[in-house]
Amino acid sequence: MVAIITVLFAFPLGYFLRNRTSAYLAYVAIYAYSFTFQTLYLLRSWIGGSGEAFPRDAEKLPLGYLAVTAGIYAVGFVLITVAHRLATKRRTRPTAPVDLDAAR
Repeated sequence: MVAIITVLFAFPLGYFLRNRTSAYLAYVAIYAYSFTFQTLYLLRSWIGGSGEAFPRDAEKLPLGYLAVTAGIYAVGFVLITVAHRLATKRRTRPTAPVDLDAAR
């Protein structure tokens, strides 16, 4: 779920918001909500006996889950940064005057 949220929202936020900090904060808010919902969903499955996301032993830390979600989180920030740079390049106009007489 967080991977889908990252793909759907990170690049557009970085591209369409002029302030990169605003894009980061919006992504953090969206990611936090979806991460909480995803964790609840997986925890309910774990209580039901599934050991796919979390280890069956309650004493073990789910480091694999931490690594995957942290990696997806970092990819979202990279997507925002790349999209913001791309949008900034598209928005800037060349400052050198154009010589129209050279076309003749």
